[in-house]
Order: sequence, then structure tokens, then C-alpha cells
Amino acid sequence: MTQRIYQVDAFAQEVFSGNPAAVCPLPNWLPDTLLQQIAMENNLAETAFYVPKTDHYELRWFTPTVEVDLCGHATLAAAFVLFNHESHNGDQIRFHSPRSGTLTVTRNGDLLTLNFPTDHLQPMALSDELAACFNIHPRLAFKGKTDYMLVFDHEDAIQNLVPAFNIIAALDARGVIATAPGDATDFVSRFFAPQSGVYEDPVTGSAHTSLTPYWAARLGKTALSALQLSERKGFLQCRYLGERVEISGQAKLYLRGEIYLK
Repeated sequence: MTQRIYQVDAFAQEVFSGNPAAVCPLPNWLPDTLLQQIAMENNLAETAFYVPKTDHYELRWFTPTVEVDLCGHATLAAAFVLFNHESHNGDQIRFHSPRSGTLTVTRNGDLLTLNFPTDHLQPMALSDELAACFNIHPRLAFKGKTDYMLVFDHEDAIQNLVPAFNIIAALDARGVIATAPGDATDFVSRFFAPQSGVYEDPVTGSAHTSLTPYWAARLGKTALSALQLSERKGFLQCRYLGERVEISGQAKLYLRGEIYLK
């Protein structure tokens, strides 16, 4: 049995940047154990699997170790594959995630725009455990649906963070978002999730469902530019819509091929 597979650099203006995701179009769902084995073998931050339905595509995401509730860059990658290589008609795709509900992606030239539910952040006391996650002390702490978010003073702090992965991995969360005001963009961020099998994610679309409402309120604007300061770097345009956020970026195809399943 063979299975089509694509590898796409999401939130990237050229290959070898942004966040690589694998995308596997399926006619029907394979067993969960096999989906997890494929994601583990791919060894990317996320592998997206989708199955076409009557008027939408059912979508799921796996890291090398677990299935996750939401993944922005792999959703962008799946939409890119559908628009450019799997004969989807029109300029909008409607996905349905069993864990996150309806998610749409709209195409405008090379720009793809995700429409995701907004995360609701709760301010937290800055515990010793959270303060010890990095070599630089954060100013503020928040908790969202799946992640902690720590706010720092300057872009340089985000660039120079040294994570304590053993401490981060012990947190009861998917991971930790670190963010600060940007020098050339409205805000910058990095994302660390060793407990989910991803030590540092190059570009994290889902984290921007938390980042966008925070920075929209702090900066008093709804349209925001963002840079994720991983080694590969990712460029995003975000818009706060209240209960939803729009997250836009480009994608580039790196690989198209087949995998062989017993």
C-alpha cells in the first residue's frame, strides 16, 4: 500500500525557512496507531492528515509523539497542498477538526489566511517554576487553553532565551510561548513544547491565537505583524476579530512523494 505525502514549509517566503509540515491526503481514516507511526517516522513538528467529506475536509494533526488539538502551520500546509496539488476548486477551504471545530483557509494570490478560534488567556502569578523556564526573567505570565505564555520586555530577550527543557517538560501544558514587543514587527515570539515532542517549534500558528488578542489589546490595534524568532524564522500577519483570529502567511513546497505501508 502506498500513500501520497507532501512536505511544505509554512509561513515561509522561500524553502528552508518557516515551519516544515508533512501532509497526507487520505480517502478514509487509517488506524490511529498507524497515523502516529507515520508522524513519528516523518519526525517533523507536525504531520497533517485529512479526509474529504461532502462539503469540507476532516483534519487531524500529530507530532512525533501525540495527537494535538490545533496546529496552524500544518493547517496552512494542508490548504496549500489542496489548492496547488490536489485539485481543490475555489479560493476557500473549510476544514473540520474533531478537537477544534470549523477552521477555514482563504487564498488571496500567494497569501493564505487561517481563521481560527481565539484563545482566552488568564493572568497568572509568576511562579518560581515558570520563572525558571528560561535564563531571563519574564515580566508577566498567562495561561491559555493549552499553553503558558510568558511576556518579556524586549526582542533581544526572546532572541537570547536559553530554555530549561526539563522544567518546561514538567509543566501541565502543551508548551510555553515566549513573547515581547518587536523591533521591526509588532511582536515577536518563540515556542517550546518538549512535553509534546517538539523542543522548539520553528513557527507556531496556533500560538498566535493567544498572542494576537494579547498584543491587540496592549497595542490598541487589530491588524498586527509578527515574527517568530526561531532559527528558521517565520513571518505572519494577524488580525483580531473578537472570538476569531486571522493568521496569514505564505507556503512553499519542498517535497512530494510516496510512502510505503505494509
